[in-house]
Amino acid sequence: MDKEEFIVMHISQFRKPWIKYFFRYDPVISLKRVKCPVLALNGAKDVQVAPENLVVIEKAIRQAGNDKVTIKEFSNMNHLFQTCKTGAMDEYATIEQTIGPFVLGEISSWVIKPTK
Repeated sequence: MDKEEFIVMHISQFRKPWIKYFFRYDPVISLKRVKCPVLALNGAKDVQVAPENLVVIEKAIRQAGNDKVTIKEFSNMNHLFQTCKTGAMDEYATIEQTIGPFVLGEISSWVIKPTK
């Protein structure tokens, strides 16, 4: 694919209804309806979902009166919770680790804690 084809392909995506919905959707409205315990995780080097979203998630859930929210940002982790150098998507396939073991530990601990 040459540069022009690449550009045309990506521009055409912006005409589709799902992308219009995606850009207009405000997750805070939905987050304010969540009443169950929440664990929100992010890799510090995530280039697909900004780690700064964790604060927004926590704030929206707490504003609705749900204080059962835990946020955690993992340093040197990408979107897939792999230990990484850059976080770039083209790096994913070069990393042998599927998910950092300590991330799985954090998730397990969190799941066990609210169920006691």
